[in-house]
Amino acid sequence: MSWIILLVAGLLEVVWAIGLKYTHGFTRLTPSLITIAAMVVSMVLLAHAMKTLPAGTAYAVWTGIGAVGAAVMGMILLGESTNIWRIMSLGLIVAGIIGLKFSSH
Repeated sequence: MSWIILLVAGLLEVVWAIGLKYTHGFTRLTPSLITIAAMVVSMVLLAHAMKTLPAGTAYAVWTGIGAVGAAVMGMILLGESTNIWRIMSLGLIVAGIIGLKFSSH
């Protein structure tokens, strides 16, 4: 169950990371409220997952999901670069996340 909670926390990290772009420096109310709510819930879920998962593993997986998700959403929503080196680098992060999942107890 902790892994599912951690996955949701990581997905919410993607929401707030991309949401920051839409807040325009927290000058737009609705995107700002969504972003702040996603931040808070993401952190609470991360803390909950850390009750049973190793802190280093949980944090690395959380940031990895957030980094990959934000980069992919940046490509989809914001027209960011989709060159092969970027995609391969994101694949390495995903491989690291999978490796951490299978190496934890």
